[in-house]
Amino acid sequence: MDPRENKDRTSEAPSTEKGMDIKNARLNAGENASAQAVERPTWQEDVGRSALNPLRRRKLVEKGVFGLFRIAVLINTLALVVIVVFLVLNGWSAISWTFLTQAPYDSMTKGGIFPPIMGTLLLSFGAMLIAFPWGVASAIYLHEYARPGIMMRVIRLGINNLAGVPSVVFGLFGLAFFVIWLHLGVSLLSGALTLGALVLPVIIGTSEEALRAVPQTYREASLALGATKWQTIYKVVIPAALPSMLTGSILGISRVAGETAAIMFTAAVFYTPRLPSSVLDSVMALPYHIYVLATAGTEIEKTRPLQYGSALVLIVLVLGMNLIAIILRARLQRRR
Repeated sequence: MDPRENKDRTSEAPSTEKGMDIKNARLNAGENASAQAVERPTWQEDVGRSALNPLRRRKLVEKGVFGLFRIAVLINTLALVVIVVFLVLNGWSAISWTFLTQAPYDSMTKGGIFPPIMGTLLLSFGAMLIAFPWGVASAIYLHEYARPGIMMRVIRLGINNLAGVPSVVFGLFGLAFFVIWLHLGVSLLSGALTLGALVLPVIIGTSEEALRAVPQTYREASLALGATKWQTIYKVVIPAALPSMLTGSILGISRVAGETAAIMFTAAVFYTPRLPSSVLDSVMALPYHIYVLATAGTEIEKTRPLQYGSALVLIVLVLGMNLIAIILRARLQRRR
C-alpha cells in the first residue's frame, strides 16, 4: 500500500471524529433548548393561566352556593316529610268516615270534625273571594295608573310591612273594627274580612309582579290597534298575568287555612254542632279546634288521637285547595 494513502486516511480520521463531536454537541444543545422551552411557559401561557384562575374561582364559588341551596331544599323537604309521617303515624287511627262526617260530642272526646272542616273551607274561600279582587285591582292601579313619587313609595312600603305583621294584630284589628265597631259580631263574615285583610298584601305584591312581567310590547300593540287603556288592561294585560296572579292566591290559601289567632277573636267558637245558616253565624274551624283540643279540653290526653287526626286532615285540606289552584293556573297557562 502506498504510504501517501495511509497518511491521507490517518489525516481524515481525526477530522471525521471532530465533525461527529460537533454534531453531537449541536444535538445536545437543541435538546436542552427544547427541554427548557417545555419547562418554561411562554408569556402567552402565563397570561392564559392568570385569566383562568378567576374563572376557576368563580366556578368553585358557584358550586358552593348551589350546594348550599340543595342543602336548604333537602332540609325543608326532610322537615315536611318528618312532620307528615309523624302526623300519619299518630293520627291515622282516628281517621274514619264517622270522624269526617259527624260533629263532635261528649265534651269533644268523641265524634268527628265535620263542622270545623266546613268552617275552614268557608273562611278560606270567603277570604279569597274578598282579597283576590281587591288585591288585583290595587295592583292594577299601582302599576298601570299611579304616577311614581314619594306617595307611591310610602304606599308600597306600607304594603310590604303589612305582609310581615303578626296575625294576632290582624285578629285584634278585626275584633275592634268588624266585630265591635261595625256590629258584625263573632261571625263568618267578620272572620272572612279579617283573613282577607291578612292576605291582601301578599296578593297585591304577587299581582303587581305578574303585571310587571307582561311585556310592554303587548300594551303598545293593543294601543296601536286603537284600544283604550282600560281595554288593553282588561283584554290583554290581565289574561296574560292571571296565571302568575294565581300564585298569590295559592300562597294566600295556604296562610289563611292555617290561621288561628286571626279567627279566634272574630269567627271561631269553642263548640257548635250546626253549620252556619248565614254569614253572620259563628263557625268552628280546624286550627282553632286543634288549639282547643290541645290546650283547653276537659280530657286532653284522651283527645290526643283526635288532635293528630285533625292536624292531618288540615294538612290534606290545605294541599287539596292548593292543588285545585295549581291545576287552574296550569290550564290558564296552556290557553295562553
